[in-house]
This record gives sequence, C-alpha cells and structure tokens, in this order.
Amino acid sequence: MTRFDEPLKKALGDKTAAPLESALGIATVGELLRHYPRRYAQRGELTPIASLENDEHATVVGKVASAMRRPMKNRQGTWLDVQVTDGRDKLHLAFFGKGAYAAEQRLTPGTEAMFSGKVNIFAAGKTRRVSLTHPDYESFDETAETAEEFAAAPVPIYPSAQGLATWKIRRAVRTVLDVLTLDDPLPAGMRERLEVPTLEAALRQIHRPRDMGEVARAGRRLKFDEAFVLQAVLVRRRMAASALPARPRPGSDDGLLRDFEGRLPFQLTEGQLTVGEEIAADLAKGHPMHRLLQGEVGAGKTIVALRAMLQVVDSGGQAVLLAPTEVLAQQHHRSIVKMLGDLATGGMFGGTAVALLTGSLGAAARRSALLDAASGAAGIVVGTHAVLQEHVQFADLGLVVVDEQHRFGVEQRDALREKGGGGRPHVLVMTATPIPRTVAMTVFGDLEVSTLAQLPSGRAPISSHVVPAAEKPHFLDRTWQRVREEVGLGRQAYVVCPRIGDQEGDEGDLDKAASEDERRPPLAVLDVAEELSEGPLHGLRVRVLHGKLPPEEKDAVMSAFSRGEIDVLVATTVIEVGVDVPNSSVMIIMDADRFGVSQLHQLRGRVGRGGLPGLCLLVSEAPEGTPARARLDAVAATLDGFELSRVDLEQRREGDVLGAAQSGRKSSLKMLQLLRDEDVIELARAEAVAVLTDDPDLEAHPALRSELEAVVADEKAEFLEKA
Repeated sequence: MTRFDEPLKKALGDKTAAPLESALGIATVGELLRHYPRRYAQRGELTPIASLENDEHATVVGKVASAMRRPMKNRQGTWLDVQVTDGRDKLHLAFFGKGAYAAEQRLTPGTEAMFSGKVNIFAAGKTRRVSLTHPDYESFDETAETAEEFAAAPVPIYPSAQGLATWKIRRAVRTVLDVLTLDDPLPAGMRERLEVPTLEAALRQIHRPRDMGEVARAGRRLKFDEAFVLQAVLVRRRMAASALPARPRPGSDDGLLRDFEGRLPFQLTEGQLTVGEEIAADLAKGHPMHRLLQGEVGAGKTIVALRAMLQVVDSGGQAVLLAPTEVLAQQHHRSIVKMLGDLATGGMFGGTAVALLTGSLGAAARRSALLDAASGAAGIVVGTHAVLQEHVQFADLGLVVVDEQHRFGVEQRDALREKGGGGRPHVLVMTATPIPRTVAMTVFGDLEVSTLAQLPSGRAPISSHVVPAAEKPHFLDRTWQRVREEVGLGRQAYVVCPRIGDQEGDEGDLDKAASEDERRPPLAVLDVAEELSEGPLHGLRVRVLHGKLPPEEKDAVMSAFSRGEIDVLVATTVIEVGVDVPNSSVMIIMDADRFGVSQLHQLRGRVGRGGLPGLCLLVSEAPEGTPARARLDAVAATLDGFELSRVDLEQRREGDVLGAAQSGRKSSLKMLQLLRDEDVIELARAEAVAVLTDDPDLEAHPALRSELEAVVADEKAEFLEKA
C-alpha cells in the first residue's frame, strides 16, 4: 500500500526516484501523481516536425522511414542515421557506437515510437535539417501492456527534462498506481451529486486512460479538487476571522464625517456611495471587517477610504493608512490634509490630527508622531512599514487601510491587526490594479469585495500609442516634440524608466519574462534625464525622482512638481500609484516592454487627472509580432483595467498568479485555470461553504481535514490567504 505523503525513494527505490527529484523536484508519491500528462499521443498520431525549435528538449512521436549506416567523416567506422517522418517533414536521429547497434535492431522502418532529446537545427539557404543526437526512445510496441492498449489507448506524454524521458516518468507512475490506496477527501454525497469519480479512480484515468473520455472525466474531478481544497482553506479562515471580536464603529450623525461631506466641492459617484454604504455597515458590526476595495485608476478609492476613517474617528477610534512607499505615504498625507482643511487640526475629539509616520522622519518629528498615535491625539496616521514596528502604539486602533495591498506580506498585515488591543481592528485593503494576484484573490479570497468601476466626472480620456523606436526612430523624435508642445501649453510630463542607473539595478516590479532575453541593459533614469536635458528637451526644467534619493529630496522634488516648478519628471515606478498632479498631461514610458500589463495601466493613470486630455506613449524596441509587442498593443487598445487584468492573467503561469513564484513555493494548481474555470471555482466555493457551515471542524470528514492540514502545513494556503 502506498500513501500520498510517502517518500518516492521508499516507493520506487533510490535509483528511480533520484532523477525525478533532481530533474523535476518530485520527492513524494503525491507529487508524482500530481505531475499530470501535458498531452496524449495515439497510434497514428505524428508530431509536426516543423514545429520543433532549436535547442529545446522535445518528445516527438513519429514513424521510422529509414535507417541507414553512414561512414564517419574523420575516422573509421560508421554511424546510424534514422529518418523519422510525419508524412511531410523529416527528423534525423544520429546514433554512434553501441547505441547505433541497439537502435538498428529496434528502430526498423515502419516502427512508431517516441523520441526524446535536444533539438539541433541546421539551416542554410533553403536547407533545414532537424536532428536529435542519441535520443532516448521507446516504440509503441514496448510501451503498450496489451494489444488492445497498443491499438487504441492514448499514451500520456509528460512534461520531462534532459535525461528523464516521458516514458521513464510513465513507468514510475504505473509502479505507484499499482499499489496505491487513498482515502477520498471529498464526501461521498458530494461526489455523487457532482457525478465525479473517486480520487483514486481519477488518478488512474488521468495516467492510464482507456480513451479520451476517461481523461475528460478525470480532469473534471482533479480540477474541482484543486479549487475545492483552496476554497475550503479560505472559507475556514474567513469563518475564524468572523468569530473574532471587534469594537463596532457606527460613527455619528453630527460628527466629522458629516462636516467633511458638507464641504465637498463635488458630488460622490453612485459607485462611491454604494461602496461607502457597504463599508459603513461592516464597520458597525461586532466582528472585524475584511474587505477588498478594487477599482480603476482614478476611480476615487481614496475618498471612500477617508470617509471610512472619519466614521471610525467619529466613533472614538483611530485609523491608519499604510502605503508601500514614502512618496505615496507623503502624497496621501498631503491629499488628506488638503481635503480635510481645518478639520485636520486638533485632537481626535476636536477635529482630527493627521500624523505622518515614515522611517525617514527626523527625531523630533518622529517623537511627536509616535506620541500623537499613542495618546489618541492623531485620529488618522498615514505611514509606511515604519508603522509596523513594535514600539509604535495606538490609543484605540479601529481601522487599518492598506493601499496597494499586494505589496504587503503575511507578517505585515498581521502585525497591524495585532495593534488593535483587545479587539481586532477592521481591515480595508485597496488596489487600483486588478492584476492577476487581485483576480485570484477575488475568486479565492477570504475578503468581501467591493468594486469601483465608475470614474468621477472631470477625468479626461487618455490616448495611448506604441512608439516602435527601433523600426521607426523618427517616431521617437516626434515623441519629444509632443512633450515640448505640451510643456509649451503650460502642462507637465512624466518620463518613466525601468532602472535608476546605479549598480544596484532595477526598481519596481519589472516584467521578468520580458527581461530574460536582454538585448541591452534597461534604460536608466539618470542616463535618460541627462540625454534629454542636453538634447531634445534642452531648456526645459527636467528633474529626476527615484526610490534611492534621500527622503527629504524625494519630497522636495515631488512637491516642486506638484507646484508646477518642474516641466518633466524623469522617474522610476516610484510614481506608479497615488501620485496626483492634475497639470500633468503626458506619460512617456521608456522600454515599456520591460513592464507588466497592469503596471503600464497604473503608470498611465498618472495623467488625465485634471480635466486635461492625457497622452501615454509606450516606447519600445520590441519587434512587431512578438509577445512583448502584443502586450503593449493590448494596453494601447483599451483603458479598461479589468480587461487588461485578464490579458495579464492569460500571459502568466498560475503559480505566478498566486504568488508561488515570488515565494519560492510550487503552485498547488496543476489543472485549474483561473480565467477558464470560474464556474468550477464558484461551484467549489459553494460546496466548501456548505460543508464547513454544517461541520466547521470537519469531524465527519477526517480525510478532508487531513488534506487541508497538509496544505496549510506546506504553507501554500498561507501565502494565498494573506499575500
């Protein structure tokens, strides 16, 4: 009998297990059985040889057309040239020495087989020769267990690696399947209702199918399993959070919030009012709010958050707004103080003092901010991660607002929650970037979700275009002319670069896939600013801004830009979120293909904020027809951030979506695809809620409880829950 958690070495022996672990990271029986086939081959199916690429490690299904001995060129002896055909193109297999003799005996003309090895393509003129040298191979005759299987059964082709052919993986899978015994984590009633096979049956069908119908049935079960287990973990967490105590913060009928709303020079949108009502109702409850507020760039999330903070202050509590960078924290502080006017003075019960707390504050200012937070004199505290430090205390922390939540991890969110004293504070997390992480959390998460899709009046449209700098350099010249034209009209411009220019490299979340094949180093702020000042933007007031400037200099530059004393700000992605300068009308993004889809959308949201039409130019050397160029074309084609989030998700692995790549952990999703399987996820969510509502401790479902405990122990769920 073999169990899921059994070490592979125990089940297969060291000799068989070692290459699986070294090449694919597979160490247990469960990990091997979750290493699903990527496709299935059948007798008569031939892989298009024309689709092979140079240097890739490929598994080819083909038919031997000929096998001929050929003389060595520079020494005595012969080698075996085996030609494999797909009916149109040829693949040459080269064998030498003893390997040639063995291949000659087994690879006779007409033999259908699988061949695995590194592809070598020689191309000269119209000649294209595709070859594998000493590939691993196995004929269908040798693969099949029975004549019936040989004739009809699909043959699984596994994701493999150099030195580990697909049939070696298949043999290992068969070995453990022969002795596998599993307790099914899904309750029997649920399986019957959903009409899915048992887990053990599904694993046998996915790895050893009799037909493709079995593959489909097994896939449905295994896909549902992935969704259900993650949903169950998150539902349990949500139920546990709901059971925690929190002080209700109902607000006041004649407090600061009413005064603030009476002074607003504009009307709130319908969406802002609706979301505000949802948040207000949550704050009035006796258990902690856990809500995600997502919305388009410029949809007015800050005003929604401020209204929530004032409701808490009106209830005698304090609120903290946590921002990912000092620039953004300073911007939020300035913005809130400006919006509140004279309400932002005095103590918590006579107006609301708004304190700023960042790591770079001077000693005196820091002491004052700490005292205001601890004494309650500050009703609202705006800060960076410095707020998380142990010595930062609050008199009565009632609400935590986390801006751009995907930049904060597990420990940071919990550290703030623990500052609520006897009861947990309410938590509102905001993002203007419905990026894949947020999409995943929306589908899987333990948070209630509010969405702002309606833009406030006064937001001008943003025109976006790709500037193909390599193909049409005169377009780049025109780019700088447009900047000069806008500045001539009294407006301002941003120029964003991927890098600062020092030896420490990138700043911000660059698109790693776009950077792997480096044609040249990414453009840097310091270099570009100098070139522009001496060249096409000579005579304009050009300044730089990046995360490694001293804090006081960053604040001074941003303040000067806000006052209109700088024409062109050359910056890194430090200006990505929260920066609001209504007079800025142009956004130039250099090496735009180095950034992700949603980050580009965020960056261009910095313009068009003051009623002026916005212009965003995406400068890139990416050739037309490449994935990088397609990504830029998608951004230029729409201003819908939610649509772009789907584009972003389609281009990422599921592990990246869930944060697994960043955390160093493997993704738990092998079958489930977040965009295509939303119906499966919704069904899994409903089933998880039903099971856990009826049996919160899963006493009647020990196999499911063990499965969830295993997931949590492996920390996969923890990163999902709190990322």
